[in-house]
Amino acid sequence: MALKIRLRQQGRTNRQTYRLVVTDIRCPRDGKYLEMVGWYNPFSNENNCHVHADRIHYWVGQGAQITPNAEALIAKVAPHVIKEIRDKRQEKRVKKAAKRRALKKAKTAPSAAKEASAKVAKPKKEAAAAKEPKAAAKPKAPRAKKAQAEA
Repeated sequence: MALKIRLRQQGRTNRQTYRLVVTDIRCPRDGKYLEMVGWYNPFSNENNCHVHADRIHYWVGQGAQITPNAEALIAKVAPHVIKEIRDKRQEKRVKKAAKRRALKKAKTAPSAAKEASAKVAKPKKEAAAAKEPKAAAKPKAPRAKKAQAEA
């Protein structure tokens, strides 16, 4: 089940309030939700929003994604929560990149070893070829004659 933390519209016309909820992405904007993790009242001057930071951490740990509007509200009320989420995301990216680099290095290491051994072997062959006269080499048979002989 794909989860989102988003704002759910409440209240009457021209006087809306919002709930910060965890919901399945297939549910409509004002449909059912799993848990309310905060609220926001844009018409109140004092104490106009509240967020349960521990529950947001829990749901993000469970794989919930935060919508941009909900992220802006959380950053306004509890900036430490967003900072921790971003830090975890960054750590995950760094770890993934390091793993990718290690795999790439492991793949190129055997081919690099082959190339090094080929470079070492090549001078020996050239040295042996330089000692032997070229006239002693056997002439190669034309391919057309081989094809006729097989038929």
